[in-house]
Amino acid sequence: MSDPAATSPGPVADANSPSSPTRSGVSSGDAVPWDTVAALVGWLDRESALPAEQERLLRILKLSEEAGEVAQAVIGAVGQNPRKGHSHSWEDVHAELCDVIVTAMVALRTLTPEARQVFDGHLRRIAGRSLGAATETS
Repeated sequence: MSDPAATSPGPVADANSPSSPTRSGVSSGDAVPWDTVAALVGWLDRESALPAEQERLLRILKLSEEAGEVAQAVIGAVGQNPRKGHSHSWEDVHAELCDVIVTAMVALRTLTPEARQVFDGHLRRIAGRSLGAATETS
């Protein structure tokens, strides 16, 4: 897989999408991020020469790579490595965390066309388990 930003101006918008991504590939206005994620998955699928099963596995493994980049940015932001010093900013950490989120969304969408519903349901379960007790006592 190649870096989409390095090889393409962005995914092609789906004319049937209720909120098509803009030329940059980023949804605008009230559009949900899942529209952009679906466009990215379509673009990655079209560009891949790998068998579908291998592509799915690599998209999941890509999460580990991105998480490592978050760790590298945090180490650089706090200057923990004396050889490199303060090599990153907290804005770099923010960007790397966003890369992890997008990569996870792409991986989930690759596994199921109902990624948004799967994610929403999972988030509701987490909120109920974590915030449910707190809201009952307030």
